[in-house]
Amino acid sequence: MSAVLIVEDEKHLAEGLRFNLEAEGYEVETVADGEGALALLLAERRRFDVVVLDVMLPGANGFHVAAELRRAGSFVPVLMLTARGRPEDVLRGFESGADDYLPKPFELAVLLARISGLLRRREWFNREAGAGEASAVNTAAETRRGGAGPTEGGGADTFAFGGKTIDFAALELRTDGRTLRLTLMEAELLRYLVGRAGQAVSRKTLLEEVWGLHEDTDTRAIDNFIVRLRKYIEDEPSRPRHLLTVRGVGYRFVAEAGDREGSG
Repeated sequence: MSAVLIVEDEKHLAEGLRFNLEAEGYEVETVADGEGALALLLAERRRFDVVVLDVMLPGANGFHVAAELRRAGSFVPVLMLTARGRPEDVLRGFESGADDYLPKPFELAVLLARISGLLRRREWFNREAGAGEASAVNTAAETRRGGAGPTEGGGADTFAFGGKTIDFAALELRTDGRTLRLTLMEAELLRYLVGRAGQAVSRKTLLEEVWGLHEDTDTRAIDNFIVRLRKYIEDEPSRPRHLLTVRGVGYRFVAEAGDREGSG
């Protein structure tokens, strides 16, 4: 039985969600503020499979809670509830580490579908990550011996370049003997750019295709994500060789670091 934590200060909404989720077979607990959520998840180390997290909470808001979870190394899937018509909340939520969002008011069927999707994705990630551990070790060993070199692919859900390997299934970036955890949105943004390697992709396209935001949204949020991703994958983030800026357009990913045309 999957366990869901609902972090919502509107009591009638929290209880309504509890009733309906329990009717669907979930084990449900509710808490009314961010501090209580962090106490359960970090201090008490309670296990939940999904956190449904409202943005507007008394005390620590949803953004703070999500950021604290990720900072503490907790990658439990987070579905963030945002105010309708506020794409800035969506973008800030993704930057804080949320995995998905749902604007209020929402239909119960949509919420259930989002939770189910996060659970399926988590199960699939865990299964793929476990199956790929031996392969990843062998690939890393070959690279250290100089036998493999930078490769593209290595499987539908891994991509190796410049001595680094992105494991989209495990949400990990492996480089120089280190493993960095990625949020789902960081991994999806990288996957989109890698899948269009060599092509200039506009900020607007990234907002629409990766995050599903079709409104007139401030595209600087994409720039913030790119800055963070460069810290992960670039040897010199201030002089990027893989995640390049295409002036007046957006960004371009190149696996071969020699091609810097259009970067800045």
